[in-house]
Amino acid sequence: MSITNVPKRRFGQNFLVDRGVVHRIIDAFDPQPDQTVIEIGPGRGALTTELVKRAGRVIAIEFDRNLVPQLRDQFSASANFQLIEADALTIDFCEAIKPSPTARVIANLPYNVGTAILQRLIEQRSCIGDMTLMLQREVVDRIIAPPGSSERGYLSVFVEAYCEVEKLFDVPPQAFRPAPKVWSTVARLRVRPKIAAEVKDEGLLWQVVSAGFAHPRKTILNNLREAPESIQGLLKKRGGASIILCDAGIPPLRRAETFALEEWTLLVNAILAGN
Repeated sequence: MSITNVPKRRFGQNFLVDRGVVHRIIDAFDPQPDQTVIEIGPGRGALTTELVKRAGRVIAIEFDRNLVPQLRDQFSASANFQLIEADALTIDFCEAIKPSPTARVIANLPYNVGTAILQRLIEQRSCIGDMTLMLQREVVDRIIAPPGSSERGYLSVFVEAYCEVEKLFDVPPQAFRPAPKVWSTVARLRVRPKIAAEVKDEGLLWQVVSAGFAHPRKTILNNLREAPESIQGLLKKRGGASIILCDAGIPPLRRAETFALEEWTLLVNAILAGN
């Protein structure tokens, strides 16, 4: 193995080497000849090799500059392959896929930045149709955690608002080199055409959800009372957190993990009532 092929701990690299898992992911993704596909973190090209055979256009985004020359050489004969050396946390996906208006996403995401990349993808959902992602199993469990689950958090609500999520299958550590200490899960996320609830201000919604989960063991009333000043000002205009919770029909002693998405939107709309 060349020095450029050695997985880097700082990048959270665990290269997929199990061919059976590769084919299972590709079959679940089912790329078509008329589709543009974004692959984040192609690594050594395990998924890429199959993608270029079946997809109309493959745009691979690789952050590790040491892997770029190998990938360019490996897929130089594939006319439908384009490699972009960039950080998935900063790249403009909609710009990268032009002239295609939309693309599908597939990725074996690094554990250390997988959640951040997922949020970045959702933020640019206007040009993304669906995503087939491999993440740490615990992360997927948090994403799909229903109201009332102790695993439910900000990420659960955020993803629920913009995506329909389907857990596909688990992948054991032995499928990777080096083998991680945890299991992975492949999930399919279909982007919703619009947010899955009526809310007056989406930006404020995520500020309030973030504040609500700031101290998970505290009640929603106490978390709102300790919210940032930007939220405090709005609360005071409406008479305070207790009154707003009452207007929204939400018991003040409940915790954020028990809230459904619709209840978060009721709370935000109550905050903004009359403004």
